[in-house]
Amino acid sequence: MAGSVFRDPVGDPLLTPQNSALVVIDYQPSQIAAVRSMDRDLLLKNIVSTAKTAKAFDMPIVHSTINVATGRGQPTLPELAEVLADNPPIDRTTTNAWEDAEFLAAVRAAGRRKLILCALWTEICMAFPALDALREGYDIYPVVDAIGGTSEEAHRAGLERVVQAGGHPISWVALAVELQRDWAREETVADVIEIVLTERLLKE
Repeated sequence: MAGSVFRDPVGDPLLTPQNSALVVIDYQPSQIAAVRSMDRDLLLKNIVSTAKTAKAFDMPIVHSTINVATGRGQPTLPELAEVLADNPPIDRTTTNAWEDAEFLAAVRAAGRRKLILCALWTEICMAFPALDALREGYDIYPVVDAIGGTSEEAHRAGLERVVQAGGHPISWVALAVELQRDWAREETVADVIEIVLTERLLKE
């Protein structure tokens, strides 16, 4: 049997652990409570699985919250905060994370041009930084089933706005498999099977 064709993991047009970073924005109690575009429990499971996938592939993660320091917001949801314990949040006051200097510095320091973007809500905290990042030449991948909007229409409009600007929507399962790509990459096989199949798809 022939082996895999070598593809540069940095220059690969698809997502790889070497060319992408995960950005997680505003998964906080009040934000998820207002989601109306999908089941909130499923949304939380999907963002946790997305974060676990990024950790399994040792990818850079930029984690941000809004208004925790001001007292107007609460910290990241505990289930997700546990997974991101090694990635403390950058707290902001700006609804558009791209307008926060510390957040922007963290994204640039990650050194990746492909950003896997997860945020609440789709139409605001995902769309605003996505549009700015696209204008700066980043490739943006919203994880469509790990984000949510204040209505189905708002979620759809937020996604369409980003896609029309050049974004590339992806699901959390497709993300995990795209990063793995080849089952001969044995160092992450067990993690992917655990995260995608054992914990989720074969359990629910």
